[in-house]
Amino acid sequence: MSANLSAIFYLISGVLFILALRGLSSPETSRRGNLFGILGMIIAITVTFLSMGNFSTGFIYVIIIMLVGGSIGAFIAYKIPMTAMPELVAGFHSFVGLAAVLVAISAFLNPQAFNLGSPGDIKLSSLIEMSIGAAVGAVTFSGSIIAFLKLRGIMSGSPIIFKGQHYINLLLGLSIIVLIFYLCKTQSDSFFWRIIEISFLLGLLLIIPIGGADMPVVISMLNSYSGWAAAGIGFTLENSALVITGALVGSSGAILSYIMCKGMNRSFFNVILGGFGGVDSTSSKSKDQKPVKSGNAEDAAFLMKNASSVIIVPGYGMAVAQAQHALREMVDMLKKNNIKVSYAIHPVAGRMPGHMNVLLAEANVPYDEVFELEEINNDFANADVAYVIGANDVTNPVAKTDPQSPIYGMPILDVEKCKSVLFVKRSLSPGYAGVDNELFYRDNTLMLFSDAKKMTEAIIKNLD
Repeated sequence: MSANLSAIFYLISGVLFILALRGLSSPETSRRGNLFGILGMIIAITVTFLSMGNFSTGFIYVIIIMLVGGSIGAFIAYKIPMTAMPELVAGFHSFVGLAAVLVAISAFLNPQAFNLGSPGDIKLSSLIEMSIGAAVGAVTFSGSIIAFLKLRGIMSGSPIIFKGQHYINLLLGLSIIVLIFYLCKTQSDSFFWRIIEISFLLGLLLIIPIGGADMPVVISMLNSYSGWAAAGIGFTLENSALVITGALVGSSGAILSYIMCKGMNRSFFNVILGGFGGVDSTSSKSKDQKPVKSGNAEDAAFLMKNASSVIIVPGYGMAVAQAQHALREMVDMLKKNNIKVSYAIHPVAGRMPGHMNVLLAEANVPYDEVFELEEINNDFANADVAYVIGANDVTNPVAKTDPQSPIYGMPILDVEKCKSVLFVKRSLSPGYAGVDNELFYRDNTLMLFSDAKKMTEAIIKNLD
């Protein structure tokens, strides 16, 4: 395939990727956005193979490896439960970072195959591109592994902080820059391998101080890193499709990180350096001193039956219990009794951006019943019942009243303004931010201590 024709098809795939991102910005168009992305990737991969010219034995090996890897990926995606989607995304990000590192290593060891020069005489621009791509890819890989372990529960979700941590990270970052300079000057193998090793270490140290409450930002941030790593390698390979795709992923991930930080009223650097998500040492004391009203499914059903409007506030507790289908069934019963029902979604609810939207879409919840924080917050004051199903930090009034709280200033859902609040939770334990939720102890709150799915199913029986 000629270079001009390849460029045209790469441009088409780039346009499809942009349309994919546009489609994924809304639940209503997300399916179409996914289809655009798939079509764009098929075109890009096909054109890349056709541009190779000679179909050697190595080409057959690449096809076999692609089929094996694609089959494994398809199987994992098909079998994975929606509750495990955050760690799946983190795991896939790690593969993108590792791929960037491996391509950079291949280009450095065998530059002739990529038309980059010869060992010891690699073009300066290509050397800079591959070293930056390898560094960002290594940070993405090790950082994503830590995020996966935290999300999976294999590693504690609490921040791991030690004295001088930020200075060490700064020193490692500066070391990478210095090593890239000397690599370009000497083209020594040892500098190249040191860059990769230090970058792996930096990725690990960047993510371990980040607590569970900041995981939505971490996921989008690592998504951005993986994109920039791919773009850097795209420049090395002189592949415009990879550059376009990487730039789109990198920039969209960065924008999403900004949106997530705004949703928590925190700066990006505050997330990276803050260690948000520790255990609140005062929570046990406050629980002992404050009275809590608890109820059962019969009480909850009674309040809902006599309500004219109900707002559902889903959180990670719903995801863990896989209660979205039971929730949809409960809502359908309420609507049959002419009760107005809507869903309120906080920007950082769950463990990744859009987590709650995906779960509700899986249960075929109508898109016009789902509202973001800005759209529905004023409605809480006029609603009869708020059914909070596992959403903790994003409903905590302390964010508005206690300047000493680590979540102070974070925009929250104004659940406390409802006439009655039904809060489904297994216990009074704090959320990912490690902050005791003042809403538990309000006079208008009725705690429903149970698994979210079991409680919702019990309410359904009492609604009959």
